[in-house]
Amino acid sequence: MRARLRSNWDRLNGPDRIAGVDLARGLAIIGMFAAHLLVTADRFAWDDPTTWTALVDGRSSILFATLAGVSIGLVTGARSPLQGERMAIVRWRLALRAAMLLVLGILLIITGVPVYVILPAYAILFLLALPFTGMPARTVLWAAAALALIMPLLQPLLNALPVWQSPYSGEIDAFIGWHYPFTVWIAFVLAGLGIARAGITRETVQVRMLVAGSALAVIGYGLAELPAAPADGYWRSVWSAEPHSSGLLEVIGSGGFVIAVLAACLLLCRLGVLKAIVLPLRATGAMPLTAYTAQLVIWAIVAGVTLGDTTDLSGFRALDPFWPLTIGVLVGCTAWALLIGRGPLEWVMDRTAKRVVSSEPRR
Repeated sequence: MRARLRSNWDRLNGPDRIAGVDLARGLAIIGMFAAHLLVTADRFAWDDPTTWTALVDGRSSILFATLAGVSIGLVTGARSPLQGERMAIVRWRLALRAAMLLVLGILLIITGVPVYVILPAYAILFLLALPFTGMPARTVLWAAAALALIMPLLQPLLNALPVWQSPYSGEIDAFIGWHYPFTVWIAFVLAGLGIARAGITRETVQVRMLVAGSALAVIGYGLAELPAAPADGYWRSVWSAEPHSSGLLEVIGSGGFVIAVLAACLLLCRLGVLKAIVLPLRATGAMPLTAYTAQLVIWAIVAGVTLGDTTDLSGFRALDPFWPLTIGVLVGCTAWALLIGRGPLEWVMDRTAKRVVSSEPRR
């Protein structure tokens, strides 16, 4: 037992894991819990702590998507993209993981829990990011910037397509995760991929991320605070920083905000004491798929037993589930990480991908 604890401790704190990335993932997971389970404020104000819950709305899921890009960048070579057969193997494994995420997402949707499950969108974003995995940091980051500026202009037109007026629009929306439209959100994933390519473990890169992310947040949210000129529905949709609007100012402001948060996590985890203090968040961030899925499964079970209806959002929130679920997941993930090791869903997906897509060279 002692040897296992030592081994798992070294795995969480060793050079193969980036503590700041795990911390950011943990914050994203808890932020999504809060967005699901708490009644968040409509607007954020620094001088009013009762509005601080508004920070999690929209931004937590954007941080989650950006970190997906970071993960893709790390497994495909970090600063130096893999080449040839090695890159092909990793790409096929990522594609298989995307398929498994889609299946898991659909199963979670079937539970009836009244949240917009992000996993189907996550799966599509994985696939869309694959062609960019062989590119250097500068190219990927320019692509992310271009998409961040262009796609919000097109998104209202895509939202007005006839398919969204069809009888099956709800099912299509859920199946492709349109609440997190991949057409816009690919910019966040590519930003994360580009950051990984730039050298996410380098202190100079982390400082630049903090400065650039903060500047983008100030620009995006600052423009949103200016008096708005009269505009029709199209421009009102485009010129928006509201959570989940996919507006231009949300992409700039919230995109910059999550880059700054990631940078802050990376810089803070350079301090050994703080790195140890945030171990539960890091352990949760080391198994984000397990933590996210556990929350929704527990929600479905508790709501089904106590309310007789998994779709009753207000009824479930009335049970005040946020703190019990959050503390339970933090404690459970920490215990699992130390006593057993890798998260169960992460282990299954990794083993499945490696078994199906062999690393043996082709003859």
